[in-house]
Amino acid sequence: MDVIKDILTFLADNVFGQVPILIGLITLIGLILQRKRFEDVFAGALRATIGVVILFIGVEVFTGGLTSFQNVLASAMGTTPPKADKTLAGFLGDQGGTIALVITVAFLLHVLIVRLFPAARYLYLTGHLMFWVSTVTVASLVTIAPGADQLTLVLCGAGFVAAYWTVQPLWMRPLMRRVMPDDRFGFAHTSSLACLITGYAARPLGSREKHDTEKLKLPRQLSFFKDVNVSTALIISVIMLIGVALADDGVVSKAATEMDPKLSPWVWALLVGLRFAGGIAILLFGVRMFLGEIVPAFKGFSDKVIPGTRPALDAPTVFPIAPTAVMVGFVASTGVFLVCLGVFAGAGWFTLAPPMIMLFFVGGAAGLFGNVVAGWRGAVLGGVITGLILAIGQAVTWDLFEKTAPELATLADPDWYAIAWLLKAIDPVVGDASVWAVPAVALAATVATLLVLGRAEKRRAAADPAAEDRAPAKA
Repeated sequence: MDVIKDILTFLADNVFGQVPILIGLITLIGLILQRKRFEDVFAGALRATIGVVILFIGVEVFTGGLTSFQNVLASAMGTTPPKADKTLAGFLGDQGGTIALVITVAFLLHVLIVRLFPAARYLYLTGHLMFWVSTVTVASLVTIAPGADQLTLVLCGAGFVAAYWTVQPLWMRPLMRRVMPDDRFGFAHTSSLACLITGYAARPLGSREKHDTEKLKLPRQLSFFKDVNVSTALIISVIMLIGVALADDGVVSKAATEMDPKLSPWVWALLVGLRFAGGIAILLFGVRMFLGEIVPAFKGFSDKVIPGTRPALDAPTVFPIAPTAVMVGFVASTGVFLVCLGVFAGAGWFTLAPPMIMLFFVGGAAGLFGNVVAGWRGAVLGGVITGLILAIGQAVTWDLFEKTAPELATLADPDWYAIAWLLKAIDPVVGDASVWAVPAVALAATVATLLVLGRAEKRRAAADPAAEDRAPAKA
């Protein structure tokens, strides 16, 4: 038993937990299954791996100054981030092995479900979110069933997580078909609920054809805003400079010193804005590079191992389609969150911590999906919805994790909040024994959903065999 546990933990830590390795291996196997020549297999797998590495380098570059900027923003608003007795580091120290086992068992179960039910369609491959979804699930299970042993937590957590990984790309599919009519890959990101809400709420606001962010007409003097790198650098730098002007001098000086002890805080603010724009450019280059390999390589899996499947990938994979919409969503989400920060602090409700990285990825994704429905109006709405969800979610979820890792509330994406509160909702009827109802209900609901979708697809195919390939589904 210990040997099996060690193997599963190794796979979680060294394969599923390492996105470049996971994507590289899948590309390698996919190309081998297509019987490509050795040089094509080797080069394709390496390019996909390097593409993911470049993507994460881009993320590191543009997020490098954002953590310090969170403190600057909090100082500028006159607030102090909340403190807790429990820490995320402590929770991972206690439950890290359980989380690793949940990831591995859940992925194997997810593969089995996708293999058995053609309607499942997508294989979830966003490695870092495999970790976070499993962490949030384990933290929630520990909260509602504090006496459960490790085996119970692993099996119950894996069943629930596998169900989420299977269904989440499916509820995003109608919106993804608007973004990508050829359905090359799915959307696997925990911003999905904000994107889904945006997609439906934006419908009355107009159409993409009339208001597409990527086709906005600007006066000649402002034409430089059409260059996403220039507009990103300018907007973020302005936000940074305003934050520096309003924040405490000691907080700003400390943040600037972390980059370079001789650096002026004002120059630090400009450099953070420029690094943000540079990081986004690097990220988009990495996305294009690894998508160019993983999507065609996945055909080997689709043909030989799991017929009809497509990869479901991280949010940045769709960002190149409408980078201006991504920036609109990010800026709108940041503005709304800061307003909520001030309102909550003034009313004495809760001291919010600005989650800049989440505001970018979730706000950007919601902005992009809002744009495909209603153009720039939808992009703005996506940012507004994101800002509200992250602010309210952080405030109401902090105490939910007080016995495990309250920091999860400040690091969260919308789906994290949904998972936590869904499991909390069954707390009154769940004990150490009845906690098994969590995976049972989740998997039963997943199977029922897949059976219904499978029958619907068969009826559509019988009525019109070409319908599935013609037009994107409506959101």
